[in-house]
Amino acid sequence: MNNFALELEHLVKDFADKRAVDDVSLKVKHGEILGLLGPNGAGKTTTMRMIMNIIAPDSGTIKILGEHFSERLKEKIGYLPEERGLYRKMKVSEILEFFGELKGMKPAEIKSKGKELLKKFSLEQYWDKKVEELSKGMAQKLQFIVTIIHSPDLLILDEPFSGLDPLNIELVKDIILEKKKEGISIIFSTHLMDYAEKLVDAVVMIDKGKKVLDGSLSELKAEFGAKFVRVNYEGDSSFVASLDYVKQVRDYGNEMEIELGDIALKNRLLKELVSRISVNGFQVTEASLNHIFIRKVNEGAAT
Repeated sequence: MNNFALELEHLVKDFADKRAVDDVSLKVKHGEILGLLGPNGAGKTTTMRMIMNIIAPDSGTIKILGEHFSERLKEKIGYLPEERGLYRKMKVSEILEFFGELKGMKPAEIKSKGKELLKKFSLEQYWDKKVEELSKGMAQKLQFIVTIIHSPDLLILDEPFSGLDPLNIELVKDIILEKKKEGISIIFSTHLMDYAEKLVDAVVMIDKGKKVLDGSLSELKAEFGAKFVRVNYEGDSSFVASLDYVKQVRDYGNEMEIELGDIALKNRLLKELVSRISVNGFQVTEASLNHIFIRKVNEGAAT
């Protein structure tokens, strides 16, 4: 068996005078979750649409489960597009039947699996309701259900947490991890770095169509080094950025992520902090994925 569920080699896509994807290569191993990250307009959605053969690359190759795209392969893929779309006049049961049949499922299997998933998402009472009667969040959950109902081998999720409240974000996160345990390979994009950091095995980051990061999460964190301190605090922390041994500060009001030039100076920092603010927590840590993301995007903006 091929070692990779998904292989992209040197993808290029131009729209008019803009290069949306510029020589992007990536690989997703079987049973792995890969986070495809980048700012708005970086080329993430275009890349996913090329994987699904919705648009064709101008050059480069795509292999899914060791094969080039074909209609037969569609049954093995679950795709959640960024732009959601369900037939609003259809009943929930009809939507499940429609998408299940598209993926080669039998009616009895669709009904059984559909009711199981609706219950998991607290939507079982909407079986005979029309899609237009659902709230936006409920419709988002239904869209996720039709993406996974056929137990695909590869999941391609474009902003899977979009439009969901914190409770349902947790539910989708748990199901993504559940699918990973079943051996399903997953590539997803998101702007929620905290969730990406908890979920992914590997990261590919693209900016302005170009790949700027590629590696396992542990490798990327090691590259930035353990020079960071996370501080929970109360008080006026504005002085921290002016300390000569502090390289950078990301301040969230009651928590700071501080990058030191030398981690050996952490005790000096702690002494300075406790003399001027109330410190509730102080932890030496690696760079967060959010920090890495912002650093890389800012580097790109400066070039």
